[in-house]
Amino acid sequence: SSNDFETLELKSGEMLYETVARKCESWNSTSNNIGLVVGATDVEALARTRKAAPSLWILAPGVGFQGGNLEEAANAGLMENGSGLLVPVSRGISRAEDPKSAAEELCAALNAVRQQKINSSTGSGSTSIKKHQKDFFELALECGVLKFGSFTLKSGRISPYFFNAGLFSSGAALSKLAKCYAETIVQSGIKFDVLFGPAYKGIPLASIIAVTLQNDFNINVDVAYNRKEAKDHGEGGKLVGAPVKDKTVLIVDDVITAGTAIRESMTLLSKEGAQVVAVSIALDRQEKANDTTTQSAIQVVMQDFGIQVCSIAGLEHLLEFLKSSPNFKSDESVLASVSDYRNKYGST
Repeated sequence: SSNDFETLELKSGEMLYETVARKCESWNSTSNNIGLVVGATDVEALARTRKAAPSLWILAPGVGFQGGNLEEAANAGLMENGSGLLVPVSRGISRAEDPKSAAEELCAALNAVRQQKINSSTGSGSTSIKKHQKDFFELALECGVLKFGSFTLKSGRISPYFFNAGLFSSGAALSKLAKCYAETIVQSGIKFDVLFGPAYKGIPLASIIAVTLQNDFNINVDVAYNRKEAKDHGEGGKLVGAPVKDKTVLIVDDVITAGTAIRESMTLLSKEGAQVVAVSIALDRQEKANDTTTQSAIQVVMQDFGIQVCSIAGLEHLLEFLKSSPNFKSDESVLASVSDYRNKYGST
């Protein structure tokens, strides 16, 4: 069988399939049309293939009736940015007593592992944060966007910190903020055609981020946004800017609180024939959406729409920033209050 050849050990110490994967990784740098197939039932082979080909997409059949474990396969096969793995499941869904629930459970389980990968790659659990995350917090403090104290949120919770992205209100601040967004988006590995900014805060964000992607990374993307009310003259409609029909779209916004703005954008863009692939935000509060769930609003959005959400930083990064910042080392009360809030309301 193929296994007799693919698992041959070469002089290098690698299996033959690892060398093939590494060669495919090299070829794909110029062709950009190569993928791999590795069974989800062989987690070790999946992990070794991912190590040999860190940027290739992998199709991993075998979850469900064939005995593959979704979480184990996802942990082994996903890229660090939480993408790069296609997991086909047919009989596990079609033969389930409730196919819809089975599909939703599989989607939620996969997205949970994806989020863990994303958190891990952006510094979750480490003793340091990335430069653009540190720059982001310093900018937020300088502009008064991030404040510490006692603040009553719309949810009724008393938060020890408050984040108001509307105070990024100067050219200099927006320029620095856009660099943080652009760095986050590029590091995520997300590919898209159009940046979409929901009215109103998302409009300037999408515009300045697109400029920064072009100037700093030589990545040219289109920009679109919506009006709150449809225009009944001129070009008409709710959408302004680049056409989105048959395009892949990344939505950019400041935060996701209840997810209402994102859901409205998803509905609007879907009607226009666009495919939303991800959302990028500034700060992930990483707290439970309400008292009846352990998921955050972002995790709910990821689960409901099957898309990735990448944030410049999360609450976990804020805690690391407070621990390492000279300005807060002498004031343990701020770190303690934010830590207590995280322990009480943090999402899983």
